[in-house]
Amino acid sequence: MASKKPSRQQVYTLLVEVGRKAGDGLPDKSTGAALMCYASGVDEAEAVRETVAILKQADLSPLDVTGYGTEEERRAQGHEIEADEQELMARALEENSVIVAQVTPFFDKA
Repeated sequence: MASKKPSRQQVYTLLVEVGRKAGDGLPDKSTGAALMCYASGVDEAEAVRETVAILKQADLSPLDVTGYGTEEERRAQGHEIEADEQELMARALEENSVIVAQVTPFFDKA
């Protein structure tokens, strides 16, 4: 019996900017939001594609995605990664999923 190959999946940290769309669940007066996501993929491009597809299914309107790399890449850039963030990354890898860790709504300044 062939041994199972180790997963090539990694978790990428993505910041996704979303616009407004009917039924998106964002606060009434917001103009959009920034979503901090942890997404698994064999490369960052796959993680971005999966994240955008899932957000569209959730009635969100992704406008822009900024990739911050894997946990190792982020540490090499000097990012501090807290324990709760590590747990969410581990969960995204284990579940082969996209986890939205934080939603920050945008509001126009009056």
